[in-house]
Amino acid sequence: MKKFTNLNDIGSLKDALSKAKEIKMSPFSDQELGRNKTLLMIFFNSSLRTRLSTQKAAMNLGMNVIVLDINQGAWKLETRRGVIMDGDKPEHILEAIPVMGSYCDIIGVRSFAGLLNRDEDYRDLIINQFIDYSGKPVFSMESATGHPLQSFADLITIEEYKKRERPRILLTWAPHPKALPQAVANSFSQWSVAAGYDVVITHPKGYELCEEYTKGARIEYDVEAAYRDADFVYAKNWSVYKEPDYGKIISNDKSWMIDKVKMQLTRNAKFMHCLPVRRNMIVTDDVIESQDSIVVQQAANRVVSAQMVIREMLLSL
Repeated sequence: MKKFTNLNDIGSLKDALSKAKEIKMSPFSDQELGRNKTLLMIFFNSSLRTRLSTQKAAMNLGMNVIVLDINQGAWKLETRRGVIMDGDKPEHILEAIPVMGSYCDIIGVRSFAGLLNRDEDYRDLIINQFIDYSGKPVFSMESATGHPLQSFADLITIEEYKKRERPRILLTWAPHPKALPQAVANSFSQWSVAAGYDVVITHPKGYELCEEYTKGARIEYDVEAAYRDADFVYAKNWSVYKEPDYGKIISNDKSWMIDKVKMQLTRNAKFMHCLPVRRNMIVTDDVIESQDSIVVQQAANRVVSAQMVIREMLLSL
């Protein structure tokens, strides 16, 4: 595997899930694979689970790890071509990338959507520049359009907890005080459909996601109908995808918060969220603290998803 930015890069999803299961059972069996190899993790945005889980995954494989926070520990980087660099960014990413590549064997990149220009965001310029110019295998630790390591971990978790071969998965929008990217929702929908699950997406009208990621899922605007018979409820906020309101908040209807009343419509569903989660906006305390909440188990499986991807990249070196 030379790059990992979306579902198409992982090959057979069934095989990937099988390998992930093996890794979880024996996390230290490939320590020699990463000996004297270095992972460089580059963060253009804040992180907790992604940073810790990916570093732990690399350490399980015997790798050295370098973590670079662009916003705190490096020069500010200009990412656009043709710009007169007379502002606060003294270094261009096109010089920085090959230098970074010379210091490592594999690169992980995390960057978010700017939510100002949809075309620019959906071209995923930052991570694609690393793929084009670093000369090293590159994987996404979240980008403007997707969060594949999160979605892979989500599927690992669902496979562990599902009681039916084809569970019903509900992805529901929930209110949030800030405008957030569509990345997690995009990936979760795409990966869940690819896994063969019965996927339902519910949200206020106007919050439709890019059809490239929701193809095969059912969009349901009736909240009660959406929750009915769900086996898993995945809560996430995202801002508007459609023009001319791209990146905006057009509703903050608190009635969309996940609560006990909604969960009682389900088939004793497990509650999921990628974290961090804003309690009593996204979900009530009693739901996230219930025995059916598996958000911590999701987060733990982030090590497994990252380790499987890094392992495949090490094998390709």
